[in-house]
Amino acid sequence: MMQIPGLYISTTEKKGRAVFTSVDINASDTIEICPVIMIPKAELPIIHRTILHDYYFLWGEEMDDCAIALGFGSIYNHAVYPNANFILDIEALTIDIEAIMDIPAGTEITINYHGEPGDKGVLWFSVDEDSMKI
Repeated sequence: MMQIPGLYISTTEKKGRAVFTSVDINASDTIEICPVIMIPKAELPIIHRTILHDYYFLWGEEMDDCAIALGFGSIYNHAVYPNANFILDIEALTIDIEAIMDIPAGTEITINYHGEPGDKGVLWFSVDEDSMKI
């Protein structure tokens, strides 16, 4: 696992735990490379009956497997217009978190759970109005 110095977990009033940075991050910087634990497609129905349902990523060439990101990877909160993006590296078995804009120290780091900034697709929870802002 690789991560920039200064990442930390704190809580927010609306979203619970969240990942923040105590240092400035530049656009295009790699924030974290998270190894994953792969979960086979056959076990995905089991995940839906556990707390892990809220923390997994779809995975694989056909996106029909799933994976849990280690490090802080499964704790980044959703935003429609996030300040970071995630990249699935199927071959390396990692999820790479990269800044898509400058992120000042003290800021929460967010990703769009659909993978594309601006994607307003339906999620399994209600999206906070603040996450809809650019």
